Amino acid sequence: MATAGYSFAMSKAEILAEIPKLTKEERHEIRVKLAEMDSDGWLDEDDPLSDADKALLETRLEDMEKHPEKSIPWEEAEARLKARFGE
Repeated sequence: MATAGYSFAMSKAEILAEIPKLTKEERHEIRVKLAEMDSDGWLDEDDPLSDADKALLETRLEDMEKHPEKSIPWEEAEARLKARFGE
């Protein structure tokens, strides 16, 4: 946050206290930025995923976070795929 040429740093506690005050869109923007910072670059600009593909992934990730009971462990998913399509 800058005012009249001055720069003020916020503590982690202050940042966390401000997050609930943000709009849904602002929180989404922060999630995307954090994902970019923490990723291995899978959403880089030269990525073959289209914007629609990325939006679909984001939607599905949000749904998974809201409804974890719908998810299955990777081992189970892998076993189902192998049973259906072979190795």
